[in-house]
Amino acid sequence: MSAEKQSMMEQMYENTFRDIKEGEVVKGTIVAFNEKEAVVDIGFKSEGFVSVEEFRNIENLELNTEIDVLIESIEDEDGRLILSRLKAEKLQGWLKIGDSINEGDQIEGRIVKQVKGGFIVDVQGVEAFLPMSLSALKGVPPEEYMATKYTFTVAKLNKARRNLILSRREVVQRERDQVRDKLWAELEKGQTREGTVKGITDFGAFIDLGGVDGLLHITDMSWTRINHPSEIVNIGDRIKILILDYDRAGSKVSLGLKQITSNPWDDIYEKYPTGTKTRGRVVNVMPYGVFVEIEKGIEGLLHSSEITWQKKLVNPQEMFKVGDEIEVQIINVDKDSKRISLSMKQLEENPWERATDQYAIDAQVKGQVRGFTDYGAFVELESGLEGMIHISDMSWTKKINHPQDVLQKGQDVDVIVLAVDPDNRKINLGLKQLSDNPWPGIADKYPVDTEMEAEVVLNSNFGVFVKLDDEVEALVYSSEIDKEKAEALKPGDKLKIKIIKVDVEQMKIGVSAKV
Repeated sequence: MSAEKQSMMEQMYENTFRDIKEGEVVKGTIVAFNEKEAVVDIGFKSEGFVSVEEFRNIENLELNTEIDVLIESIEDEDGRLILSRLKAEKLQGWLKIGDSINEGDQIEGRIVKQVKGGFIVDVQGVEAFLPMSLSALKGVPPEEYMATKYTFTVAKLNKARRNLILSRREVVQRERDQVRDKLWAELEKGQTREGTVKGITDFGAFIDLGGVDGLLHITDMSWTRINHPSEIVNIGDRIKILILDYDRAGSKVSLGLKQITSNPWDDIYEKYPTGTKTRGRVVNVMPYGVFVEIEKGIEGLLHSSEITWQKKLVNPQEMFKVGDEIEVQIINVDKDSKRISLSMKQLEENPWERATDQYAIDAQVKGQVRGFTDYGAFVELESGLEGMIHISDMSWTKKINHPQDVLQKGQDVDVIVLAVDPDNRKINLGLKQLSDNPWPGIADKYPVDTEMEAEVVLNSNFGVFVKLDDEVEALVYSSEIDKEKAEALKPGDKLKIKIIKVDVEQMKIGVSAKV
């Protein structure tokens, strides 16, 4: 073959192949593939190569499949034609959407991976960037957002640089606004809805109704008294609640939980008439009494005064603990204020009903000192009832400034019954009555005009008390002693006095220091 003819044949061979250039997207046919690459014929003098990693489902790859590829390099360092299927898709994607979208438009895409500062989103084959600050994906697990197709807003678009930045935040806010508007339009008083417990405070719980938050106040959680909302609900709980009231302008919704169930107080008078005996569980113990739950949603107060017939003060906190099962009697029911008064002592015989028979006037009985006031001492008698020794019934002759000058708490004493009043639950007791009244003899011992020296025991505003002997005291009237002299006196000082008055009935001796 002549050189000229050979040259013509080579030229014809070359002409059978099209001219190509890097960055161009062309069609090709898969003619072979192995574990690493697919061999693609694009009508060039040599086949090109595409990495198998660019095929999503390599197991479905078949020969003679036609695909679009981008020419990355006509001749790499090994002299091979390098093609890219993914870059072809991206370029075609940009060509497809580049002229159809603008900033502010909404487009759909799928998150394919998380990168530093945000996420990569596949939008019709184009990679877009979703900044973390615009993602609205806080708290959403990867397995959820990777499997979900989302709508995004085009936040920034640079077609020349093929740069697309998305935002999910505006879409979410718009969706929330739509849901909120729809929910406000649907809300009605008395409506039952479902919600999620979003937050808990001391005064109640905030419930997400699906775009609108409502307040479930602690008083609307249970017909039973509770100390804290966490006793009823936990964050994340899905609960059914009742719409009690709402104010769209103020974005306020009042919710009720207890109102979904029947009010146990509705037939309270029929269930618990006065005098009913029942058992209950102690749910709270206070210094003034005990709260007892007699059924779910119904509590009553066992006041400290209704625990025992004994008049002495009792401390419920020393007698009961939460969880105790006790028997009580209903003594009063007030449906309007939702109050029930309970009693334990009414279950026992009232000892005051037999107090008159048990404690005859002038009888000597035993007791124990339980407490004091400024005017007397309380004594618990053997029957459990309580009586009082007034300060005036502690001594025939001495002025008693305080009951503790004569008695001590816990001391066992013999006393005389002076009076019994069952209606007012009072027993008057006497200590001085254990001995005879000495005043007739005192009048004989200290006749009027007797002069003597006495010892000062108390200096008061209305006179000076002096001791005539170990058992008898007298009062120096303020008018019967020089003021300056009286002011200088102190207990233990000696004072010369004269008897000027003896009153046997009032049991008093008056003396003068003007001797």
